[in-house]
This record gives sequence, C-alpha cells and structure tokens, in this order.
Amino acid sequence: MKNLITILATVLITVSVFAQTPEKMSYQAVVRNSENALVIDTEVGMQISILQGSESGTSIYSEQHVAMTNANGLVSVKIGSGTTTDNFDAINWANGPYFIKTETDLTGGENYTITGTSQLLSVPYALHAKTAENGLVDGTTPGEMQYWNGSEWVAVSSGFDGATLTLENGIPTWVGAYSTSNPTSGRIWMDRNLGATQVATSSTSEPAYGDLYQWGRATDGHQLRTSGVIGTRASSYNPGHGNFIASDIDWLLTSNDDLWQGVNGTNNPCPSGYRLPTEAEWNAEVATWSTQDEAGAFASTLKLPLAGYRNTDVDATLYNVDLSGDYWTSTINGTDSRELYITSTQAAHFSSLRSYGYSVRCIKD
Repeated sequence: MKNLITILATVLITVSVFAQTPEKMSYQAVVRNSENALVIDTEVGMQISILQGSESGTSIYSEQHVAMTNANGLVSVKIGSGTTTDNFDAINWANGPYFIKTETDLTGGENYTITGTSQLLSVPYALHAKTAENGLVDGTTPGEMQYWNGSEWVAVSSGFDGATLTLENGIPTWVGAYSTSNPTSGRIWMDRNLGATQVATSSTSEPAYGDLYQWGRATDGHQLRTSGVIGTRASSYNPGHGNFIASDIDWLLTSNDDLWQGVNGTNNPCPSGYRLPTEAEWNAEVATWSTQDEAGAFASTLKLPLAGYRNTDVDATLYNVDLSGDYWTSTINGTDSRELYITSTQAAHFSSLRSYGYSVRCIKD
C-alpha cells in the first residue's frame, strides 16, 4: 500500500475582505506517495476537518471531496463547498485557535490512510468580519475584525472610507488614509475625524463628527456615540468590552501614561503611520489659522467641526454638539491629559479627565 510521506498544505484566503456573505475559502495541497513521487492527474478522495484548540482538538466541522490532482501533484478544493451535514457558516472564528486536518485516499474513495494537520494561523478576514457583523464576537462592533496572532485574538478597527486592508509584517493594517496637508506648517493630517464618514462641509456637519474616544483607549466600540455605558473602571488598558466607562476620575483603575504615545504607542487608534498629535503640534497648527476660534478651525485645511463631547456622568451624556470641538492630544498633565477646545470665541488648551469622550484627529508621523 502506498502511503503519503509528506502533504504540503497552504490555505489561500481568496474571499473578499468586503464581502457581505463569504462562504468558502480555498485550500491547496501537494500530494506525494510513499516513494515521494508526485501523485499527478489522479482522482483522490479527501476529508477536511476543522479542529478547535489543538492538533488533536475537537472537530467542529468536516466535509468530503473528490478532486483531481494536476500535472504538479497539486489538488485544490473549496472549504465550505464539500459534502457535509455540518454548517460552515456557524463557525465562530473568534473561538480559536483552529487547525485544518486533511485525510486523503489516493484511490478516490473514503478509505483515508493519509493524514496531515496544520494550524490556521490567520483567520480568513472576511469570514471573521461576518461573525463580527452578526454580533458573535465579544468586544467588537459591526465592521470590525480580529486576527489570531498565534497566541491571542487582536482587534483590527473597521477602518475608514477609501482605506485598503493589507498585511504589514503579518499584521492586517488599514492604509491609504485620506489626508490633507498644511502648506504653512508642512504637516500631514487625516482630513476627517476618526469615525467620520466625510470631510466637514460646515462647523456643524454631522457626518463629519466621527467618534468620541476616552483618552488612551483603543478602537473597541466604546468610541461610538451610541455605545453602552458602565460605571466599573477597567483594571487593564484592554477592558475586554466596548462600553463607555463612566467615571469622574479615569476609566482605568490605575492611570497609564504610556498609552497613545507615538505611532507605535499602546492602543494607538490611528491608521498605520498616523498617531495622536502632541499639544505642541496642535499649537503650531492653530497658529496658522486666520482666527483662533470656530471660524478659523473650519477655514483651515483641517476643517474641524464642533462635534461636542461625551460626559463622565452615569449616562455618558452628549454635550455641546454644534457648540464645541474637543480634540485629544497625546500630551499628559499629571493624571489628566491635554485637549484642544474650540468654540465660537476661542481655540485653547485645557487639561481634562481621561474618562471624557473627545474627538480624535490623527497626524502623520
């Protein structure tokens, strides 16, 4: 009997990142016999199982295929399209790690004598986005994704209009941010607030308001203007939920000054290559405006709107919408952080509790 010595398997993620209902992923394997010769132009039977937890973990999905190898011994199948009584769409890709087990019969039947198992190191992004969209992933919001980095799930923000999801050093990253530059200061900024769907057309342009972040928090859902509210402060910079944390001290039990510091700073919510501006960088920008107030802010290349802010009270109430623009800096002041405060009469900096929800405008590093 001929047995397979080696089976080389590669999972190719071919589903669109932006697909609404992805259902399959491509799988390829090179098949060799016991003499290490390629099994070419041969019909083989395959059973593919998805195991949860480890190489010997529980099979949560299994399907069967009959497929033809090509002249190079390569066999290709679509996982999710085989013969099965299981539901591929029901897999919650957040509950990994996952492993793919392949069993092969070189005669084309179901007498599987060749077995190989390999870890699925990165979840198919569109498949995982689908579970997030359906609310199946804890700590995510619609449109957000997560990827498995080999030891834990890491959140990837929902990105922004015009951005492209790409891999940078194996990490899914949004690139191609809409940007604008100030010819006087020479600095490049995003042309809209984080979470905004468009550039502001006026100081009170609602689609340009965007999200409201608590200082130092990642894009975990709390920044949405309609997110839930809890009164329990977090013990970690990753609270593990998407609720706004109402507190008149800090959203963290112990303040962490290392958050949001630089392009590689912990919890940096900005796209790749962007970060929170410092107070000095905001000051340099404001100095170029025609007037240091609401009118100057909108007339500038940044077109900053008056998005208001989210309060620290038990309901995390929205305040000053259409009346003030509150923009975080990365600069700290004791246990507070500095903000740029814009109204019809001023553009000034103040120290604020980190539990407030303010707008974020990112600057290119």
